[in-house]
Amino acid sequence: MKKNIKLAIAGLLVIIIAFAGWTAFAKMKNQSNLGENNSVYAVTLYKSEFCGCCDLYSNYISKKLGKIVITDVPDVSPIKDQYGVPDSLRSCHTTIVEGYFIEGHIPVEAIIKLMNEKPDIAGIAMPGMPSGSPGMPGTKKGDFVIFAVNKDGSQYEFMRM
Repeated sequence: MKKNIKLAIAGLLVIIIAFAGWTAFAKMKNQSNLGENNSVYAVTLYKSEFCGCCDLYSNYISKKLGKIVITDVPDVSPIKDQYGVPDSLRSCHTTIVEGYFIEGHIPVEAIIKLMNEKPDIAGIAMPGMPSGSPGMPGTKKGDFVIFAVNKDGSQYEFMRM
């Protein structure tokens, strides 16, 4: 009889410990580093509602980073001005990630590098609309050169892909 009670208590302890472990894991998973919009980062993409490549890029970013906020604006220039995007590096849409501007059709690998390093800069940009870049049709021709833009507007090569 005592042996059965000991086995029952041991079994109950195993169940309690397993449940506690599962609960802790679920809580930790739910408290992961997700922003308020279910993305790894707080991401807002500003674009014209009439731009097809902007829609393709926003779909690409959503698939890679999670849910993002997409804001259609009649003119993206005021956003670019607000964040200090140099005229020479402007593209069709501007994305803001954790306070940095991401200008143009930049691959997500560059965004992740930026978020991992968190340099003291205003943002990164890839000017124009290069063929084969995320959201753009065609074949990639040469390296994608992504520039870092300092808060004073000066620039340097951030990475090449």
